[in-house]
Amino acid sequence: MLMTIGQIANASGTGIQTLRYYEREKLLPPAARKPSGYRVYYPEAVARLRFIRRAKDLGFSLQEIRELLKLQDEKPGNRARVKIIADRKVTELDEKIRDLTRMREVLARLARSCSGKGPVHGCPIVEALLDNDSSRTVL
Repeated sequence: MLMTIGQIANASGTGIQTLRYYEREKLLPPAARKPSGYRVYYPEAVARLRFIRRAKDLGFSLQEIRELLKLQDEKPGNRARVKIIADRKVTELDEKIRDLTRMREVLARLARSCSGKGPVHGCPIVEALLDNDSSRTVL
């Protein structure tokens, strides 16, 4: 049974505009059209949209998701390639975590150095952000 764009959006937890965007980006196969021009989708689109949402939740980019979907659509598919993509994402996330940890440490140090009293002028947080030495960064 074919489903309307609204039904697919509700069933998958995806916004209608997002659904159209995914179709334009070829993450979803093109929708069939009713004689009235309305889009209709096969129920399998719900599983595909959930796959996309879960992959996004794990930090995969749309390009990476496109690649994963392509691999998933292939018969028999290449599990080794899926693992490579996942391992690469884990490495990328580890780097982001290190960067965020470093940012947090610097910001916490700056926050500890500020009494929170007096005018903004002279505040060590603001002064660090205004530092005119272009060779230095806050991190």
